[in-house]
Amino acid sequence: MADVFSQIYIQTVFAVKNRQALIQPEWEEDLFKYTTGIIQNRGNKMLAIGGMPDHVHIFIGMKPAEVLSDLVREVKKATNDFILENRFSKFKFDWQAGYGALSYSRTHRDAVCKYILNQKEHHRKRTFQEEFLKILVDFEVEIGQKKMFDFFIPD
Repeated sequence: MADVFSQIYIQTVFAVKNRQALIQPEWEEDLFKYTTGIIQNRGNKMLAIGGMPDHVHIFIGMKPAEVLSDLVREVKKATNDFILENRFSKFKFDWQAGYGALSYSRTHRDAVCKYILNQKEHHRKRTFQEEFLKILVDFEVEIGQKKMFDFFIPD
C-alpha cells in the first residue's frame, strides 16, 4: 500500500457549558498540556492551544485517518474527567455541546498560531460572540438559525 501524504490544518473552538468562566489561570497550563497529550497520542500534531476562562482554541495538524468529531468528543470527555479528578473547579464543570471547526492552508499556519496564543490580548478588544460571528462571516459558513456557545445566531 502506498504512503499517505497530507497537510490538514484545523482550528477547533469549544466553550465551557453556559459560557461560565471556570478555566482558572492556576490550572490552565495543566489543562493545555493534558489536551496536547490527547491530541498527540492519537497521532495528530498540536500546533497551538489557547483560550479564555470560558473557551478553548486548538489548532492541529490532523492525520488523514482521524475523524474530527471523534477527536473533539474525546478531548472534551477526557479533559472534563481530568478537571473533575483534579478538583480544579469549585463549580460543576462541563463542556458545552457543539464546537466550531475551521480549516486553513499552510500559508495561514503562523498567523493562526499567533492568534490562538494571544487570546487574552485579543479578547480585550472583541467579545467571544463578536469574534465568532465575524469568523463565520469571513469563512462564509452557512449558519442559518443555529445555537452555539449559548447565543443564537440570527438568519
